[in-house]
Amino acid sequence: MQRRCFLGTAFVFALAAANPALAAPPRLAFSELYARIGVMGTSFSPQVLKLKGQRITMRGYIAPPLKAEANFFVLTRVPVSVCPFCNSDADWPADIVVVNLKNPGTLAPGGRPVEVTGMLDIGSSTDRETGFVSLVRLNQAEWREL
Repeated sequence: MQRRCFLGTAFVFALAAANPALAAPPRLAFSELYARIGVMGTSFSPQVLKLKGQRITMRGYIAPPLKAEANFFVLTRVPVSVCPFCNSDADWPADIVVVNLKNPGTLAPGGRPVEVTGMLDIGSSTDRETGFVSLVRLNQAEWREL
């Protein structure tokens, strides 16, 4: 019985190694997003540049959403208590990630810890519907509460 279990486990690991689609997506932390943030500009870290266009996982907090049902939300490093669209730029954290959902639906209330998996997209982009400007996005994303 132990031999079958060992062979089965070895087969699953070999299959995952041969097919990256079956492997867990790489995890990216907020602290790994930027090489530099300052008055002289912002530059992405080498790790983010390497992962651009790939499916990744991040953990953070949902910023208070504009409405309970949405097709996107803002992921933050720390819990925030204000709506991102209702506050000044000075109070809004620089390291946020816009999460464009694969399946729009009901969001958890703001401030909840979540894990998000989606395709990493970087560079300045303005959402056509909301006018929201972002530097980092997770597209076709799925999330779950932690």
